[in-house]
Order: sequence, then structure tokens, then C-alpha cells
Amino acid sequence: MGVREIEVFRMVMNAGSTSKAAHLLGISQPAVSQAIRKLEANAGLELFNRVRGRLVPTREAQALMIDVDKFFVGMEVIEHRLKSLKQFGMDRLVIATHPALGNAFIPRALAGFSLNERDLRISLRVLSSREVHQDVSSGQCDFGLMADEMTVAGLEHSPFLDSPGVMVMPAGHVLASKRVIHPEDLSGHDFLALNPEDSSRVRLETALHSSAIRLNIRVETPYAHTVCEMALRGIGIGLANPVSVVDYLDRGLVIRPFALDIRFNSLLLFRPGNPLAENARKLISALRIQLAKDLKSVENHMKK
Repeated sequence: MGVREIEVFRMVMNAGSTSKAAHLLGISQPAVSQAIRKLEANAGLELFNRVRGRLVPTREAQALMIDVDKFFVGMEVIEHRLKSLKQFGMDRLVIATHPALGNAFIPRALAGFSLNERDLRISLRVLSSREVHQDVSSGQCDFGLMADEMTVAGLEHSPFLDSPGVMVMPAGHVLASKRVIHPEDLSGHDFLALNPEDSSRVRLETALHSSAIRLNIRVETPYAHTVCEMALRGIGIGLANPVSVVDYLDRGLVIRPFALDIRFNSLLLFRPGNPLAENARKLISALRIQLAKDLKSVENHMKK
């Protein structure tokens, strides 16, 4: 049973047909079929049922695929590491982060981290929380930062951001004169919402449900930075991650506390049994210091 046959099997399972698998592998369709027959003969199992010219995976094939995926993910991690070592050596950190922290917060922290003096190279991967989880799980990054909407089962983790959201609106908005925005204030105003699956959006709507207040959602977006940008341009008001509003403190965006404690949470993720390099530990410390500065800046701004 050769690795090539296993590779062909995996491609057929993922592609869904021998023709697509052949195209992706750059071989002929008969070669794919031959590799599958050879694998079945060596294993003494029927991995596919032949139905009207198509290969339909059996339960045995689906069970085998679980272990095959684990094997290939491990190989991909090794290949990724070898390429990194060849190109950058040891002084490289790979960080996977969700956009709320990756678009501006981490660049702010890196600006004060003396990358030149440390001769350190950073690969900053701005991904969805699901993709961050996958990167950490498969060992393709040194550490990750994701929202709390994903499970952390099987990973080491610690709290990073845990702070109430703030209301953002354009200058001149009727609510801009208020010191604190209350739930009833939202009625009748166009609202800029994060996507329905966002955990802070879920918390907001759950809290408003008991008050029978319905949001007049004008635009939905996955990004708090986009909420701030649209609020600045007068499209509506929205609840934003306090880290995301830092870039707007001097741009005319009105920022007010919200009477309800709707939390924005981010988690720091590590792969179990994978000790952090010294530079990674120092960078995480710098990120926590920057976070404290940012939250203090927002708090001070709202007191003006």
C-alpha cells in the first residue's frame, strides 16, 4: 500500500469524482481508477461502490478518511515548517488572528516591538476565527487570536480581550448629545450590525429581547472596523469592539458607552505540547500592554 494510492484516495474523497481528482492531481482518469483498485486490493476492502459510473464511498472509506486526513495534515505541517526554516530561519513568528485584532491592533503593537533590532520576521495571517482555530490545531502558526464563538476543545487557551462594546455614530447624530446610550435610544434609528453568528451580536439581541426592542438593521458586516467606517459616514449607529474604535478617536466618530454590558471577547490559542519561543512570549506580553493602552484611550475619550 503506497503513499501515492493513499493520496489518490484522499483526492477522490475530497473532489467527489475521479474526473475532478484526476484534473487536480494532473493524471489521467484511468490512472485514478487503477490506484483506487490497487488500494482496495491491498487493503482487502471495498472502499467505493460503483453506481452508474460514479464512485460512492463506503462506510469503510469514510472511516479510513479520518486517519488519512490526520496523516496528510501532519505532512503539510512538516512541509510548511521546512519552507519557513529555509526562507526565514528560526527568527520568524507566524500569528493567526481574527480581523478585529489583525487589521489595526496588532500592527499598532508591532510598531513598538523593535522588529529590526530583534531581526525578527512576522507572518501575520488575518483569518476567520474558524481558520485561526484550524491553523493553531494543525501547528501552522505559533499562536492564534480568535473570537469566542468557536470551541477551544483540544487547545490551550487564555483570555485576551474581555471588554464591553461601545456605541459609535456620526457627529451631529441626534444621540451624540447623550453621555450614555440606553437600549430604548436605539428604537427608530438605522443600526449597523455585525453578522448574526457573531457572539457579541447574539449577546446584544438576547439582551434586547426582554425589552421588546427590535433593531432596525440597515447593514450587516463581519467587521467592527466596517461598522465604525459606516457610522463615520452617517449610514447609521452601531455597537463596536472597543479595540476597533482606536483608529477613529481623532477622526470625528462619536463614541459613547452603552448601558448594557455587551462583551467583546478574544481568546489566545496555543497548540498543546508546543512550547512558545522566547520572541513569541515577548510579543504576547507586548500585545497585552498595547491592549491595556488602547482600552484606556477609549475610556478617556468617552469621558471628554
